[in-house]
Amino acid sequence: MNLGELANRLGAELRGDATLEITGVKGIEEAGPTEITFVANPRYSGLARKTHAAAVLVDPGFPEISAATLRIKNPYHAFSRALGMFYQPPVYPPGIHPTAVIDPTAIIGESAHIGAYVVVGQGVRLGPHATLLPHVVLYPGVQAGSHLFAHAHAVVREGCVLGSHITLENGAIVGADGFGFSKNEAGEWEKIPQSGPVRLGDRVDVQANACIDRATVGATEIGEGTKVDNLVQVGHGSHVGCNTLLCAQTGLAGSSVIGNNVILAGQTGIAGHCSVGDGVILTAQSAVSHDVPPGKMISGSPGFDNRVWLRAVAIFQRLPELLKRLDRVERKLAAQEPPASVENGKEEQE
Repeated sequence: MNLGELANRLGAELRGDATLEITGVKGIEEAGPTEITFVANPRYSGLARKTHAAAVLVDPGFPEISAATLRIKNPYHAFSRALGMFYQPPVYPPGIHPTAVIDPTAIIGESAHIGAYVVVGQGVRLGPHATLLPHVVLYPGVQAGSHLFAHAHAVVREGCVLGSHITLENGAIVGADGFGFSKNEAGEWEKIPQSGPVRLGDRVDVQANACIDRATVGATEIGEGTKVDNLVQVGHGSHVGCNTLLCAQTGLAGSSVIGNNVILAGQTGIAGHCSVGDGVILTAQSAVSHDVPPGKMISGSPGFDNRVWLRAVAIFQRLPELLKRLDRVERKLAAQEPPASVENGKEEQE
Protein backbone atom coordinates (compact mmCIF):
# COMPACT_ATOMS: atom_id res chain seq x y z
CA MET A 1 0.00 0.00 0.00
CA ASN A 2 1.42 3.40 -0.90
CA LEU A 3 1.21 6.48 1.29
CA GLY A 4 -1.41 8.16 -0.86
CA GLU A 5 -3.78 5.20 -0.59
CA LEU A 6 -3.25 4.99 3.17
CA ALA A 7 -4.03 8.71 3.56
CA ASN A 8 -7.26 8.28 1.57
CA ARG A 9 -8.37 5.30 3.67
CA LEU A 10 -7.68 7.17 6.90
CA GLY A 11 -9.15 10.46 5.70
CA ALA A 12 -5.89 12.28 6.46
CA GLU A 13 -4.21 15.21 4.73
CA LEU A 14 -0.95 14.01 3.20
CA ARG A 15 2.10 16.25 3.04
CA GLY A 16 4.80 14.26 1.30
CA ASP A 17 5.43 11.72 -1.44
CA ALA A 18 2.21 9.78 -2.13
CA THR A 19 4.12 7.02 -3.96
CA LEU A 20 6.11 5.87 -0.92
CA GLU A 21 5.43 2.19 -0.28
CA ILE A 22 4.26 1.41 3.27
CA THR A 23 4.72 -2.08 4.69
CA GLY A 24 3.81 -1.66 8.35
CA VAL A 25 3.32 0.39 11.49
CA LYS A 26 5.75 0.84 14.39
CA GLY A 27 6.62 3.09 17.30
CA ILE A 28 8.35 6.36 16.61
CA GLU A 29 11.82 5.14 17.65
CA GLU A 30 11.62 1.77 15.86
CA ALA A 31 9.91 2.72 12.58
CA GLY A 32 11.95 2.41 9.39
CA PRO A 33 11.75 3.97 5.93
CA THR A 34 8.81 1.81 4.80
CA GLU A 35 6.76 2.17 8.01
CA ILE A 36 4.54 4.82 9.55
CA THR A 37 4.33 6.00 13.14
CA PHE A 38 2.42 8.64 15.11
CA VAL A 39 2.76 11.50 17.59
CA ALA A 40 -0.19 12.13 19.91
CA ASN A 41 1.71 13.35 22.97
CA PRO A 42 3.67 16.63 22.71
CA ARG A 43 6.55 15.16 24.72
CA TYR A 44 7.44 13.01 21.68
CA SER A 45 7.49 15.92 19.21
CA GLY A 46 11.28 16.02 19.28
CA LEU A 47 11.49 12.36 18.28
CA ALA A 48 9.35 13.10 15.22
CA ARG A 49 12.13 15.31 13.85
CA LYS A 50 14.65 12.46 14.15
CA THR A 51 12.49 9.50 13.18
CA HIS A 52 13.46 7.23 10.26
CA ALA A 53 9.78 6.51 9.53
CA ALA A 54 8.37 7.06 6.05
CA ALA A 55 5.56 9.17 7.54
CA VAL A 56 4.17 10.35 10.86
CA LEU A 57 0.53 10.64 11.83
CA VAL A 58 0.11 14.02 13.55
CA ASP A 59 -2.60 16.54 14.37
CA PRO A 60 -3.33 19.26 11.78
CA GLY A 61 -1.33 21.98 13.55
CA PHE A 62 1.88 19.99 13.94
CA PRO A 63 5.00 21.79 12.60
CA GLU A 64 6.65 20.65 9.37
CA ILE A 65 9.32 17.94 9.69
CA SER A 66 11.58 16.16 7.21
CA ALA A 67 9.40 13.03 7.17
CA ALA A 68 6.07 12.99 5.36
CA THR A 69 3.07 13.72 7.57
CA LEU A 70 -0.48 12.46 7.63
CA ARG A 71 -2.51 15.16 9.37
CA ILE A 72 -5.69 14.17 11.16
CA LYS A 73 -7.58 15.31 14.27
CA ASN A 74 -7.06 12.10 16.23
CA PRO A 75 -3.65 10.68 15.23
CA TYR A 76 -3.71 8.00 17.96
CA HIS A 77 -7.00 6.54 16.73
CA ALA A 78 -5.78 6.81 13.12
CA PHE A 79 -2.67 4.87 14.15
CA SER A 80 -4.94 2.18 15.60
CA ARG A 81 -6.89 1.99 12.34
CA ALA A 82 -3.68 1.82 10.30
CA LEU A 83 -2.40 -0.96 12.51
CA GLY A 84 -5.54 -2.94 11.71
CA MET A 85 -4.83 -2.56 7.99
CA PHE A 86 -1.42 -4.23 8.29
CA TYR A 87 -1.84 -6.67 11.18
CA GLN A 88 -4.35 -9.46 10.73
CA PRO A 89 -5.10 -11.61 13.78
CA PRO A 90 -5.63 -15.36 13.43
CA VAL A 91 -8.84 -16.40 11.67
CA TYR A 92 -10.91 -19.16 13.27
CA PRO A 93 -13.13 -20.93 10.74
CA PRO A 94 -16.62 -22.09 11.69
CA GLY A 95 -16.78 -25.54 13.21
CA ILE A 96 -16.96 -27.50 16.45
CA HIS A 97 -13.91 -29.39 17.73
CA PRO A 98 -14.64 -33.05 18.50
CA THR A 99 -13.48 -32.64 22.12
CA ALA A 100 -15.95 -29.83 22.87
CA VAL A 101 -18.84 -30.74 25.20
CA ILE A 102 -22.08 -29.01 24.23
CA ASP A 103 -25.33 -29.72 26.06
CA PRO A 104 -28.06 -30.78 23.63
CA THR A 105 -30.33 -28.01 24.92
CA ALA A 106 -27.83 -25.28 24.03
CA ILE A 107 -28.55 -23.13 20.98
CA ILE A 108 -25.45 -22.22 18.99
CA GLY A 109 -25.75 -19.44 16.39
CA GLU A 110 -24.49 -19.79 12.85
CA SER A 111 -20.80 -19.55 11.90
CA ALA A 112 -19.56 -20.33 15.41
CA HIS A 113 -16.05 -21.57 16.11
CA ILE A 114 -16.02 -23.89 19.15
CA GLY A 115 -12.48 -24.90 20.10
CA ALA A 116 -10.97 -27.88 21.87
CA TYR A 117 -12.32 -28.82 25.32
CA VAL A 118 -14.88 -26.04 25.36
CA VAL A 119 -17.86 -26.71 27.65
CA VAL A 120 -21.26 -25.21 26.84
CA GLY A 121 -23.88 -25.86 29.51
CA GLN A 122 -27.57 -26.52 29.59
CA GLY A 123 -29.84 -23.90 28.06
CA VAL A 124 -27.05 -21.67 26.77
CA ARG A 125 -28.08 -19.37 23.91
CA LEU A 126 -25.14 -18.23 21.81
CA GLY A 127 -25.57 -15.67 19.02
CA PRO A 128 -24.06 -15.95 15.53
CA HIS A 129 -20.35 -15.63 14.75
CA ALA A 130 -19.15 -16.65 18.22
CA THR A 131 -15.56 -17.73 18.76
CA LEU A 132 -14.83 -19.87 21.82
CA LEU A 133 -11.19 -20.86 22.07
CA PRO A 134 -9.88 -23.90 24.01
CA HIS A 135 -11.11 -24.53 27.56
CA VAL A 136 -13.73 -21.78 27.57
CA VAL A 137 -16.64 -22.69 29.87
CA LEU A 138 -20.17 -21.31 29.59
CA TYR A 139 -22.27 -22.39 32.58
CA PRO A 140 -25.97 -23.24 32.24
CA GLY A 141 -28.31 -20.48 31.18
CA VAL A 142 -25.71 -18.11 29.74
CA GLN A 143 -27.00 -15.84 26.98
CA ALA A 144 -24.73 -14.00 24.55
CA GLY A 145 -25.36 -11.86 21.50
CA SER A 146 -23.50 -11.97 18.21
CA HIS A 147 -19.70 -11.97 17.82
CA LEU A 148 -18.75 -13.17 21.30
CA PHE A 149 -15.00 -13.76 21.31
CA ALA A 150 -13.78 -15.70 24.33
CA HIS A 151 -10.09 -16.51 24.59
CA ALA A 152 -8.74 -19.65 26.21
CA HIS A 153 -9.81 -20.32 29.81
CA ALA A 154 -12.42 -17.57 29.99
CA VAL A 155 -15.43 -18.56 32.13
CA VAL A 156 -18.98 -17.22 32.18
CA ARG A 157 -21.06 -18.42 35.11
CA GLU A 158 -24.70 -19.46 35.27
CA GLY A 159 -27.41 -17.13 34.05
CA CYS A 160 -25.12 -14.29 32.97
CA VAL A 161 -26.20 -12.16 30.02
CA LEU A 162 -23.70 -10.82 27.49
CA GLY A 163 -24.45 -8.32 24.74
CA SER A 164 -23.02 -8.34 21.23
CA HIS A 165 -19.36 -7.88 20.29
CA ILE A 166 -18.09 -8.94 23.72
CA THR A 167 -14.42 -9.86 24.10
CA LEU A 168 -13.25 -11.97 27.03
CA GLU A 169 -9.48 -12.28 27.28
CA ASN A 170 -7.62 -15.23 28.77
CA GLY A 171 -8.75 -16.16 32.26
CA ALA A 172 -11.53 -13.56 32.47
CA ILE A 173 -14.20 -14.64 34.95
CA VAL A 174 -17.70 -13.25 34.53
CA GLY A 175 -20.22 -14.08 37.24
CA ALA A 176 -18.18 -15.77 39.96
CA ASP A 177 -19.75 -15.61 43.42
CA GLY A 178 -19.52 -12.26 45.15
CA PHE A 179 -17.63 -12.00 48.44
CA GLY A 180 -20.68 -12.28 50.68
CA PHE A 181 -20.62 -13.83 54.16
CA SER A 182 -22.56 -13.27 57.37
CA LYS A 183 -21.81 -14.37 60.93
CA ASN A 184 -24.08 -16.87 62.60
CA GLU A 185 -24.87 -17.11 66.30
CA ALA A 186 -21.65 -19.06 66.88
CA GLY A 187 -19.57 -16.27 65.36
CA GLU A 188 -18.76 -18.28 62.24
CA TRP A 189 -18.87 -16.89 58.71
CA GLU A 190 -21.60 -18.41 56.56
CA LYS A 191 -21.80 -17.93 52.82
CA ILE A 192 -24.58 -15.70 51.49
CA PRO A 193 -26.07 -17.12 48.26
CA GLN A 194 -25.14 -15.00 45.26
CA SER A 195 -28.29 -15.27 43.20
CA GLY A 196 -28.00 -12.36 40.74
CA PRO A 197 -26.26 -12.61 37.36
CA VAL A 198 -23.80 -10.32 35.61
CA ARG A 199 -25.07 -8.36 32.62
CA LEU A 200 -22.61 -6.94 30.10
CA GLY A 201 -23.74 -4.37 27.51
CA ASP A 202 -22.59 -4.40 23.89
CA ARG A 203 -18.90 -3.86 23.03
CA VAL A 204 -17.59 -4.60 26.50
CA ASP A 205 -14.03 -5.93 26.74
CA VAL A 206 -12.93 -7.87 29.82
CA GLN A 207 -9.16 -8.29 29.86
CA ALA A 208 -7.01 -11.12 31.23
CA ASN A 209 -7.73 -12.44 34.73
CA ALA A 210 -10.29 -9.76 35.50
CA CYS A 211 -13.20 -10.78 37.73
CA ILE A 212 -16.75 -9.42 37.60
CA ASP A 213 -18.71 -10.92 40.49
CA ARG A 214 -22.36 -11.87 40.40
CA ALA A 215 -24.78 -10.10 42.74
CA THR A 216 -26.31 -11.25 45.99
CA VAL A 217 -29.66 -10.07 44.64
CA GLY A 218 -30.43 -8.05 41.53
CA ALA A 219 -27.54 -7.95 39.06
CA THR A 220 -24.01 -6.68 38.52
CA GLU A 221 -24.10 -4.51 35.40
CA ILE A 222 -21.45 -3.18 33.01
CA GLY A 223 -22.64 -0.62 30.45
CA GLU A 224 -22.04 -0.51 26.71
CA GLY A 225 -18.53 0.19 25.48
CA THR A 226 -16.88 -0.13 28.89
CA LYS A 227 -13.41 -1.68 29.04
CA VAL A 228 -12.22 -3.71 32.02
CA ASP A 229 -8.44 -4.10 32.21
CA ASN A 230 -6.29 -6.96 33.50
CA LEU A 231 -6.70 -7.99 37.15
CA VAL A 232 -9.65 -5.69 37.82
CA GLN A 233 -12.12 -6.71 40.53
CA VAL A 234 -15.75 -5.62 40.20
CA GLY A 235 -17.61 -6.44 43.40
CA HIS A 236 -21.07 -7.97 43.61
CA GLY A 237 -24.02 -5.77 42.79
CA SER A 238 -21.91 -2.99 41.29
CA HIS A 239 -23.22 -0.87 38.41
CA VAL A 240 -20.76 0.58 35.89
CA GLY A 241 -21.92 3.00 33.20
CA CYS A 242 -21.11 3.24 29.49
CA ASN A 243 -17.72 3.96 27.89
CA THR A 244 -15.92 3.79 31.22
CA LEU A 245 -12.35 2.56 31.69
CA LEU A 246 -11.44 0.38 34.68
CA CYS A 247 -7.64 0.16 34.45
CA ALA A 248 -5.33 -2.55 35.76
CA GLN A 249 -5.70 -3.71 39.38
CA THR A 250 -8.61 -1.39 40.08
CA GLY A 251 -11.02 -2.69 42.71
CA LEU A 252 -14.70 -1.87 43.17
CA ALA A 253 -16.22 -3.03 46.44
CA GLY A 254 -19.75 -4.38 46.43
CA SER A 255 -22.61 -2.14 45.32
CA SER A 256 -20.33 0.52 43.84
CA VAL A 257 -22.03 2.80 41.31
CA ILE A 258 -19.76 4.19 38.57
CA GLY A 259 -21.07 6.64 35.97
CA ASN A 260 -20.53 7.04 32.23
CA ASN A 261 -17.19 8.07 30.69
CA VAL A 262 -15.33 7.57 33.96
CA ILE A 263 -11.62 6.71 34.05
CA LEU A 264 -10.37 4.75 37.05
CA ALA A 265 -6.60 4.59 36.51
CA GLY A 266 -4.37 1.74 37.68
CA GLN A 267 -4.71 0.44 41.25
CA THR A 268 -7.56 2.73 42.18
CA GLY A 269 -10.13 1.67 44.75
CA ILE A 270 -13.80 2.44 45.43
CA ALA A 271 -15.33 1.62 48.81
CA GLY A 272 -18.62 -0.21 48.95
CA HIS A 273 -21.90 1.60 48.25
CA CYS A 274 -20.08 4.70 46.93
CA SER A 275 -21.24 6.55 43.84
CA VAL A 276 -18.84 8.06 41.28
CA GLY A 277 -20.42 10.55 38.87
CA ASP A 278 -20.14 10.83 35.10
CA GLY A 279 -16.80 11.95 33.69
CA VAL A 280 -14.84 11.50 36.91
CA ILE A 281 -11.12 10.66 36.70
CA LEU A 282 -9.31 8.91 39.54
CA THR A 283 -5.56 9.08 39.02
CA ALA A 284 -3.37 6.05 39.68
CA GLN A 285 -3.45 4.55 43.20
CA SER A 286 -6.24 6.83 44.35
CA ALA A 287 -8.99 5.57 46.62
CA VAL A 288 -12.33 7.03 47.64
CA SER A 289 -14.69 6.12 50.46
CA HIS A 290 -17.26 8.83 49.69
CA ASP A 291 -19.48 9.82 46.77
CA VAL A 292 -17.75 11.80 44.01
CA PRO A 293 -19.79 14.35 42.02
CA PRO A 294 -19.60 14.39 38.20
CA GLY A 295 -16.60 15.85 36.41
CA LYS A 296 -14.12 15.74 39.29
CA MET A 297 -10.48 14.65 39.06
CA ILE A 298 -9.46 12.88 42.26
CA SER A 299 -6.02 11.88 43.55
CA GLY A 300 -4.55 10.39 46.70
CA SER A 301 -5.71 7.97 49.36
CA PRO A 302 -8.03 9.02 50.85
CA GLY A 303 -8.81 10.79 47.62
CA PHE A 304 -9.49 14.51 47.22
CA ASP A 305 -9.42 17.16 44.48
CA ASN A 306 -6.45 16.66 42.17
CA ARG A 307 -5.39 20.33 42.17
CA VAL A 308 -5.28 20.42 45.97
CA TRP A 309 -3.49 17.06 45.99
CA LEU A 310 -0.79 18.36 43.66
CA ARG A 311 -0.13 21.29 45.98
CA ALA A 312 -0.15 18.99 49.01
CA VAL A 313 2.37 16.62 47.41
CA ALA A 314 4.66 19.53 46.56
CA ILE A 315 4.51 20.68 50.19
CA PHE A 316 5.00 17.16 51.50
CA GLN A 317 8.29 16.85 49.62
CA ARG A 318 9.48 20.06 51.27
CA LEU A 319 8.55 19.06 54.83
CA PRO A 320 12.13 18.26 55.97
CA GLU A 321 13.35 21.65 54.71
CA LEU A 322 10.36 23.47 56.23
CA LEU A 323 10.91 21.70 59.55
CA LYS A 324 14.52 22.88 59.64
CA ARG A 325 13.45 26.44 58.84
CA LEU A 326 10.79 26.35 61.55
CA ASP A 327 13.32 25.04 64.05
CA ARG A 328 15.71 27.90 63.20
CA VAL A 329 12.93 30.50 63.59
CA GLU A 330 11.87 29.06 66.95
CA ARG A 331 15.44 29.09 68.26
CA LYS A 332 15.92 32.67 67.05
CA LEU A 333 12.72 33.82 68.76
CA ALA A 334 13.67 32.02 71.93
CA ALA A 335 17.04 33.79 71.95
CA GLN A 336 15.31 37.19 71.65
CA GLU A 337 12.92 36.63 74.57
CA PRO A 338 14.05 38.08 77.96
CA PRO A 339 14.49 35.62 80.85
CA ALA A 340 11.35 34.83 82.80
CA SER A 341 12.81 36.33 86.04
CA VAL A 342 13.30 39.72 84.35
CA GLU A 343 9.72 39.74 83.12
CA ASN A 344 8.46 38.86 86.64
CA GLY A 345 10.51 41.70 88.17
CA LYS A 346 9.00 44.26 85.82
CA GLU A 347 5.51 43.09 86.70
CA GLU A 348 6.19 43.50 90.46
CA GLN A 349 7.57 47.04 90.02
CA GLU A 350 4.49 48.05 88.11
